[in-house]
Amino acid sequence: MLELKNVSYSAANEQGTKEIINNISLTLNERFVALTGPNGGGKSTLAKLIAGIYIPTSGQIIFDGTDITNMTITERANLGISYAFQQPVRFKGLTVKDLITLASGNKKLSMSEACAYLSEVGLCAHDYIDREINASLSGGELKRIEIAMTMARGTSLTLFDEPEAGIDLWSFGNLIAVFEKMHHQTRGTMLIISHQERILNIADRVIVIADGKITKDGSKEEVLGDLLTNSTCSVLTDKLTK
Repeated sequence: MLELKNVSYSAANEQGTKEIINNISLTLNERFVALTGPNGGGKSTLAKLIAGIYIPTSGQIIFDGTDITNMTITERANLGISYAFQQPVRFKGLTVKDLITLASGNKKLSMSEACAYLSEVGLCAHDYIDREINASLSGGELKRIEIAMTMARGTSLTLFDEPEAGIDLWSFGNLIAVFEKMHHQTRGTMLIISHQERILNIADRVIVIADGKITKDGSKEEVLGDLLTNSTCSVLTDKLTK
């Protein structure tokens, strides 16, 4: 279970300091939680605070009873938190198999086991397993490789930042099937940042963040119904209906 207690985060800018996350408190223990809202509202920043990429200016973050507020990203990863970036990082000199092996924590991971993770995300293992993680891979390919790595980790809390980005050649149905399989294996929680209605529709809970604050929080029926009928949320509505 993840708990945020009065979490705020400020960052320096040209004008001085800007508050990006403003006093957010919430508890997460559902299967799929969708985090949505207008661009620049604080979604990715909140996920990075949970993962340990950023440290809160104030407040506490509790994970399975342990205060992780000031822990590093590595310490949080060791406790069972994974983070999949909106734009995956390239690792020159490492192969796809190297990354999946590192992610799984199994130094004796067989070639067939590594290939199975690639197959789950719609990539031909023969074509990719020995590829270097460099500029020769497209953004969509990197995205799917990162999802395969996340599957290999099998952590109890997984954070996805717009996992659908760049996977136009791979169906949403397959992506959702991967999420469901991951939950079946870990019985953990997935926090998914997305504007896509097809992804929001699988969520047990939808949280809307705007201007660094939670503006709506509830079931998908409650939240999506309000968003699609509220003219003040026109920016988000446009994204959901495209």
